Amino acid sequence: MDWLERAAKLRQWSRSGTRAPHKPLLFLYALGRFQRDADGELRYSAVEDDLRRLLAEYGPPNRTTPAYPFHHLVSDGVWEVRTDRGPGSPGSGVRELREIGAAGRLTPELRAALRREPSLLGRMARVLLDLNFPPSLHGDLCEAVGLELEPTESEQFSAVRGRRDPRMREQVLTAYEYQCAFCGYDGRIGAVPVGLEAAHVRWWAFDGPDDVDNGLCLCALHHKLFDKGVLGIGDSHRILVSQRFVGHSPAAREHVIALAGRPLIGPQPGASPVAAVHRSWHTSQVFHGSPRPAPAA
Repeated sequence: MDWLERAAKLRQWSRSGTRAPHKPLLFLYALGRFQRDADGELRYSAVEDDLRRLLAEYGPPNRTTPAYPFHHLVSDGVWEVRTDRGPGSPGSGVRELREIGAAGRLTPELRAALRREPSLLGRMARVLLDLNFPPSLHGDLCEAVGLELEPTESEQFSAVRGRRDPRMREQVLTAYEYQCAFCGYDGRIGAVPVGLEAAHVRWWAFDGPDDVDNGLCLCALHHKLFDKGVLGIGDSHRILVSQRFVGHSPAAREHVIALAGRPLIGPQPGASPVAAVHRSWHTSQVFHGSPRPAPAA
């Protein structure tokens, strides 16, 4: 049984690039718990708040319930649910999962495979991360679910999605003249840029192409905030800042809140700006809440 392939091909609701990372988030959470307690199980009522926070922070902007993946992950052959009445999930109703003591854990076959081959856990986790989330969020997400992964070379998932184009970073940074499109940061050590990254607007995990018109040159801070949905790009290529972002310090006001309504910096003449289709995907699938109005002049 190819457990990596099962991790890569979880059945997820999908339509026109809509994000539905409910199952991958629960699976990652279960792997993290297995790493700490291989024999434990996850009682729904005890982990519901944890799963809800994960969905709020790493899921799509629309509200959803952790009961959905808790029940439906069973169909992928990696997860089982039992209740006080016996084996089997009662469905995806929140009240019933709570009231009859629903508890889930990885299937016996998967638990046995993870015991036989300890490195399998890390490889499965990396498949789930790579195919569902941008690299800028991997470290934070592992910490959130309690996963400790050894630094390894990237796995090859050519059969599932292919490899990223290594040329994209240089092409995007060149197009934006090695400065952050949000704040203009352009730091270097000698001739080498530092703290600048090529961000996918439509995530690579959701069929975002490795093209300049799907990229932005961003500093590390604004890249993370862009991928977390704090920042976005409006129809007129002006910066969106989420109303949900809260920051009272001068630094938060200067580096985030004050960006609202500013035009993007770049790209240079002749380079392709961010395509409308990719901006639209990011706004609907990543950006959280409504945009703040531009600060008064």
